[in-house]
Amino acid sequence: MPVSALRGEALGAGLPPLLVAAERVAATVDQGVHGRRRVGQGDSFWQFRPYRPGDEIRDIDWRQSARGDRVFVREREWEAAQTVFLWVDRSASMAFASDRKLETKRDRAALLGLALASLLVRGGERVGLIGQETAGHTGRAWLVTLAETLALPAPAEASLPPAAALPRDCRAVIIGDLLRPEAEIEALVEGFAARGVSGHLLQVLDPAEADFPYEGRNRFLGLEGEGRLLVGRAETLAEAYRARIAAHRDAIETLARRTGWTVIHHRTDRPAASALLALFLALADLGRR
Repeated sequence: MPVSALRGEALGAGLPPLLVAAERVAATVDQGVHGRRRVGQGDSFWQFRPYRPGDEIRDIDWRQSARGDRVFVREREWEAAQTVFLWVDRSASMAFASDRKLETKRDRAALLGLALASLLVRGGERVGLIGQETAGHTGRAWLVTLAETLALPAPAEASLPPAAALPRDCRAVIIGDLLRPEAEIEALVEGFAARGVSGHLLQVLDPAEADFPYEGRNRFLGLEGEGRLLVGRAETLAEAYRARIAAHRDAIETLARRTGWTVIHHRTDRPAASALLALFLALADLGRR
């Protein structure tokens, strides 16, 4: 939908344009999942699935299994509402897009964060912001407040969330480019994990940051006061740059495995719905674990 039409729809509904866009993405993903229905320790039957090594014998449904040659277990719906705390990077470096046809990283991160919040609220979960609240919110009215918050820029230095004291056993979602020193990210995630907080990292990059397609004479400008760099032959930096990005990615993935967190890498030239679906399913998997 054209931006002008989207703004017109938002104005007609009395909603922030970001919320209208986010709920469109959320609705696309919602068609492939079942709200908050996920496997857990509730009493309501959800579905049958084939037996896997490690499943409890008491969960086997012998009547269903007797109908064929496979053994099935009964999965029950998770009934306890969860609280998810979000962080969306809105710092100066996120206001980057290598092409006018692309969203900035800030816009894509805000869209994904708000769409995720919409999905969670629809499913009866509670959602809050890291560093701003100690309890989550429910209801559509809070989504409007969240949309207005995410539409505003944040301080340039706020690339990562504060090491806030979150409730034990909640979940955290950190969305941003994660282009910070590995030690900073490690200290943050390990601090949360030590307090019993499980979580997910969603890295959002512009395709130029991932691929470094530059050739010839280029001037690079730091968006957070790093200064300028004039390079006569940018292609001579490509190999070293790509190796550094790959090493940074590997470090984040290693950190996630060590702490029991998960991580998804997303580019702004890819559909937002694919990243949202992967993130939502990863959160459901964390809930099962």
